[in-house]
Amino acid sequence: MRIVSGKYKGRRFEPPKSFKARPTTDIAKENLFNVLNNSIDWEETTALDLFSGTGSISFELVSRGCPRVVSVEKNFNHAAFIEKTKAELKIGAEMQLFKLDVFRYLEFCKEQFDLIFADPPYDLKNFADVPRLVFEKDLIKPDGIFILEHSKEYDFSDLPLFEDKRVYGNVNFSIFGK
Repeated sequence: MRIVSGKYKGRRFEPPKSFKARPTTDIAKENLFNVLNNSIDWEETTALDLFSGTGSISFELVSRGCPRVVSVEKNFNHAAFIEKTKAELKIGAEMQLFKLDVFRYLEFCKEQFDLIFADPPYDLKNFADVPRLVFEKDLIKPDGIFILEHSKEYDFSDLPLFEDKRVYGNVNFSIFGK
């Protein structure tokens, strides 16, 4: 995995082979962020990364200048890898990691974000609940964006706030706006 742009551009980090996380591919991530560059001022953007896995999206957001990035990952080994990488990159208070189940986090979260990215495991039994909970909890700021990464088996185009779907190989992004 590599960081595509920003102050850490080109930095590579490899999670252990034992990881169960399925990181967003570099090509999909690069294309998605190219689309987002047209509508986001990174230095004014607060972001929430749900099901952080390797932290790849969170590190990309920090690299691009986001002043506040919240990452949520319950797997102990994945969270430890995120903490280790965060320390190696010397990332400070602009990135906060919650070692917690996403659904538990969503129960108590009262903060709104400019950008929310969620990449649940494709086999998560309550996968379709993720966008519903994000909308019900009103976690997206006005003019904010919610991006859900998913497999081709899912179609979220009938949900409120749906704006676009992008496909990069086997990676599908449903994009919602407020």
